[in-house]
Amino acid sequence: MRVVTWNLWWRFGPWAERQKAILAVLKDLRPDAVGLQEVWSARGENLAEWLAGELGLHWTWAASDDSGRWQRRIGEPGVEVGNAVLSRWPVIEQDILRLPAPESLYDGRLAFYARLATPTHEVPFFTTHLTSGPSASAVRSAQVTALAEFVAAHRQGTDFPPVSTGDFNAWPDSDEIRLFGGYKTAPAVPGQVLLDAWEYAETGAPWATWDPVNPYVGPMSPRARIDYIHVGSPGPGGLGHVRAVRRAGDGPVDGVWPSDHAAVVADLAGSPDGG
Repeated sequence: MRVVTWNLWWRFGPWAERQKAILAVLKDLRPDAVGLQEVWSARGENLAEWLAGELGLHWTWAASDDSGRWQRRIGEPGVEVGNAVLSRWPVIEQDILRLPAPESLYDGRLAFYARLATPTHEVPFFTTHLTSGPSASAVRSAQVTALAEFVAAHRQGTDFPPVSTGDFNAWPDSDEIRLFGGYKTAPAVPGQVLLDAWEYAETGAPWATWDPVNPYVGPMSPRARIDYIHVGSPGPGGLGHVRAVRRAGDGPVDGVWPSDHAAVVADLAGSPDGG
């Protein structure tokens, strides 16, 4: 089972050209489940719907309840922002969590749950986008606590471990990432551990998902890994175990960088025998 997480940078920059580059990367990856952040919807068009149609996947979308702040940044009213899930299998259940934030920072960030009905197991799948302020670690810690509780509320009824994807806007050693994982400090939900899939990356593999080599990032930004796939403890026979993980979308496609973020790709064992 191939899982991808990717922040698509909404309608910033040359978005129409980037849209084609995003599709090219996803076509090459052939994912089974994709968590997307900063997805746009405008005038009857939705980026996730278009991608799903081109890729032959199911899709579902959750809009922010405060797109106005985003619209003012580009001067384009009427464009919504949200999270989306693309899936090779039908989505049989979904739910939305509005992430807590003080009024001064609130811009409609959310977590989105979709239960995927594979031929053998149901997969509790989540995607999220946390507050981005450099000094907002405490806010993100409150958000990951809410997210962990959201995962716990929807993970039952299947042997497949929960899969959480998203742009956490936080470095791996930050309080919020350790809190959400629950294996380097006390977990946000007692007994719930969510492993950072990057623990299985090859030694020396390119790791930054926010990298100033990308012209959309800017030369003054530090390199950082801020996008994550977390997976719960494997089910019977190693079901859901992380087999491999890497970056993708980390270079130009026909001269166009797809997004300001690189994607993360993880291959999970889709059956108890590791297949």
